[in-house]
Amino acid sequence: MTAENGNQYWVSKLNAVSKIGPHAARKGPVRFYDTTLRDGEQTVGVALDPQQKLEIARLLDSLGISRIEAGFPRVSADDAEAFGLVCKAGLRAEIWGFARAVKEDLDAVINLGAHATVIEIPSSEIKLRAYGITAEESIRRATDAVKHAKTHGLKVAFFPVDGTRAELPHLEKLYRAAIEAGADEAVVVDTIGACGPEAVEFLVGKVREWLGDSIPVHFHGHNDFGLATACAIAAVRAGASWIQGTINGMGERAGNADIGEVAIALEGVYGVPTELKFDKIREVSRHVRRASGYELEPWKPVVGENLFMRESGAVASQFHIPEAIEPFSAEIVKARREIVLGKKSGLDSIAIKSRDLGLDVAESKRAAVLAAVKKKGIEKRGLLTDEEFRAIVTQLK
Repeated sequence: MTAENGNQYWVSKLNAVSKIGPHAARKGPVRFYDTTLRDGEQTVGVALDPQQKLEIARLLDSLGISRIEAGFPRVSADDAEAFGLVCKAGLRAEIWGFARAVKEDLDAVINLGAHATVIEIPSSEIKLRAYGITAEESIRRATDAVKHAKTHGLKVAFFPVDGTRAELPHLEKLYRAAIEAGADEAVVVDTIGACGPEAVEFLVGKVREWLGDSIPVHFHGHNDFGLATACAIAAVRAGASWIQGTINGMGERAGNADIGEVAIALEGVYGVPTELKFDKIREVSRHVRRASGYELEPWKPVVGENLFMRESGAVASQFHIPEAIEPFSAEIVKARREIVLGKKSGLDSIAIKSRDLGLDVAESKRAAVLAAVKKKGIEKRGLLTDEEFRAIVTQLK
């Protein structure tokens, strides 16, 4: 929605100069391919059990994720069990597997009942050296793997690892060979987050030029320079129809593109529809955090705990005008707007908090209550609890 059709987003009119243009060549919404259960689990210290993965997959399905990568089943028996559970869960989302360009990896996906898979092969000179294979060998392995998958009826998205650092002539040969072997879709892969958005837009455009408009293009990016969301938007500008990412942006190193961030930026800033149900994003985020055993910065976009909390007195004076202090409505993500009290509070903060808690604080008493609140906030080096605020009000009545 925009400010004109529901007062949900209150963004700059200047965004009109950067709307997604004809290069997107899109029909319908941008869709999301979630890799939380595979790439997300590669977050250091995270190990999800099969039941946890099944629960997360169900939540992803309720969120409106179109494709769920259920994992890399050849990694372990645990991963294979989780993959099988998700495949049999009867979800609306398509269930995808992950495999290297190796027959045994693909057989593990096939045997567990999946109907679609990503197939990866190194593509940059750095990765080819690291894996000890030549450019020619990478093409042969990729085509053999794609043909094997297609023989068994799998839909295939070809995934050239570290593609943003590959030599363009070799990358073009790889993509073309994979598509000729039967791959259905192509992924532009920024494995170590080494690309800026302008470069991603260029490369996605190149891949579409090489393969034609009939081949759907994905973008898979990492956040090492804090640009994963911007790069995903750039990919859409160039015509990518699928964005691969994770919940909360979890993943190796600085993580993957954050699906919630990308989706709300597409809808709110660029006017591009997605199928994400934003009213469920914070619930899904909390569940994934609990299952994974980590916390997020409270100021994180979309799902951060601080987004709709206000401590500053100057801001509290505008609290009744959400569009003056927020770029989108808390209703979109089903978040609670609230005033919290501490060192930076003002008289309006006291009035609003008192009303919220059903406390009768006379206007003549507000300055004294505010002074006590500030003093307590400084002593605590933090926020006051509701109980501490009640105690101050009672003491100063």
